[in-house]
Amino acid sequence: MRSRCAVALRVAAYALLAAFLLWPQRFAPLFAPLTRHGAPPIYDQGDLLALALAHLAVVGCAAAASTVVAVVLGILVTRAAGADFLPLSRTLVNVGQTFPPVAVLAVAVPLVGFGEKPTLMALFAYGLLPIFENTIAGLESCPAALLEAASGMGMSDAERLRSVELPLALPLILAGVRMSLVVGMGTATIGSTVGAKGLGEVIIAGLLSDNAAFILQGGLATALMAILLHDAVSAVERRCVRAARTA
Repeated sequence: MRSRCAVALRVAAYALLAAFLLWPQRFAPLFAPLTRHGAPPIYDQGDLLALALAHLAVVGCAAAASTVVAVVLGILVTRAAGADFLPLSRTLVNVGQTFPPVAVLAVAVPLVGFGEKPTLMALFAYGLLPIFENTIAGLESCPAALLEAASGMGMSDAERLRSVELPLALPLILAGVRMSLVVGMGTATIGSTVGAKGLGEVIIAGLLSDNAAFILQGGLATALMAILLHDAVSAVERRCVRAARTA
């Protein structure tokens, strides 16, 4: 019963998000009490749906790049030939967590200019650590007996990695990707400070004009999109776990 209620609430939340992005002006009476001095209740300086899609695209591209780099590094340092590079790799991927995204933006803007590029760089650096650590944890958690059996069947190291280790490690890797996506969804709002398109533009417009309606619209849309991504990747994780158990 609880699970059905939770699913119903999630579906209602996603339907509400879609309706708001497609027909925002219909929600004007709800946000009107939050405005002052005749300010518009709905953000009218850009298309909300286009901003949401741009926000999602920046987060998705950064997460994809982080996933490729972090997984390759994780595979490298779990092989005998690359084990010595583990401390250096950990230091590199921790840079994104050591420096806040605002600091990365401040460094990136003079190098690549304003727009999406500095935001992508900040999100890329910020998303490396969870994927990298989960990749290592997933690969190192593969049962030794299973690896020995794979070698006994005549599999090469590359075949064993592709057919045994990565499928078993995939649920943990996806958990890292999920964490990177959710954190990136919220962090991407600061990209609007350097000219990147996204829902942060709505929040910043609200802060500059002292319009709580804009701030709430940008914040709620970002939060619901983060929950949507979390649920989507979690569903893929569960399917991977079932597939691994079946195999």
